[in-house]
Amino acid sequence: MTDLLGLTGSEIALLAVICFAAGIVRGFSGFALSALVMASAALILPPVQLIPICWWLELAASVLMARGGWQEADRKIVWGLVIMSAVGTPIGLTLTTNIDAETSKLVALCVIIALAALLLARIRIPGLETRAGLYVSGLLAGIVTGLASVGGMMIAIYVLSSNTPARKMRAALALFLFLGSATSLVWQFWFDVMNLQAIWRGLIFSIPAIVGVYAGMKLFTPRFEPYYRPFCLTLLCALSAFGLLRLTLS
Repeated sequence: MTDLLGLTGSEIALLAVICFAAGIVRGFSGFALSALVMASAALILPPVQLIPICWWLELAASVLMARGGWQEADRKIVWGLVIMSAVGTPIGLTLTTNIDAETSKLVALCVIIALAALLLARIRIPGLETRAGLYVSGLLAGIVTGLASVGGMMIAIYVLSSNTPARKMRAALALFLFLGSATSLVWQFWFDVMNLQAIWRGLIFSIPAIVGVYAGMKLFTPRFEPYYRPFCLTLLCALSAFGLLRLTLS
């Protein structure tokens, strides 16, 4: 197992625990799986190796938490986000694959803190509700996907700034995440980020993540729903800040 994954036994155990915990959070909150894994595991593996693992974790979680309603999606919004995200992803991957591991970790953690803080403060960015804002949001989502696998957080900021009815937007985001994962996979193969070792890592660590998602779904309590989002975002900020502190002191 250690040879197959290219990790020590203790690293495998720690990553399994991280994926399980992130799965629990995804199960009861509906988001933040990749961001939590990236914020917690960036001290174990560089982002360029975590990105393909997160792709598999998100795929497994999405299948487990699948919902219908794609027919309600605003296809213009979806295609605008998907196309621009497909343009932005190779930009992010180019940066990630051409900078040293320590700098890459710093960039990923800073991106997570910035996006989490914006969402926690519920800041609406002027102009994102326009057509130009749609394209910029998709482009930035692709870039941060290539940097830290957190494109969904950028899309959440777009949603916060948009006046689109919530029901139609949820359907649009579900379709975007499905189509966006396909384009992201193509680029990961192109940059040789998704290699055989990454596939094995993703498949193995999807198991504790799926168990965590299932447990999180069972733990979900409707009366506590308003608190899940701020809890997750605060946790993301704290984990990323701790990671930055560790990196700067090491």
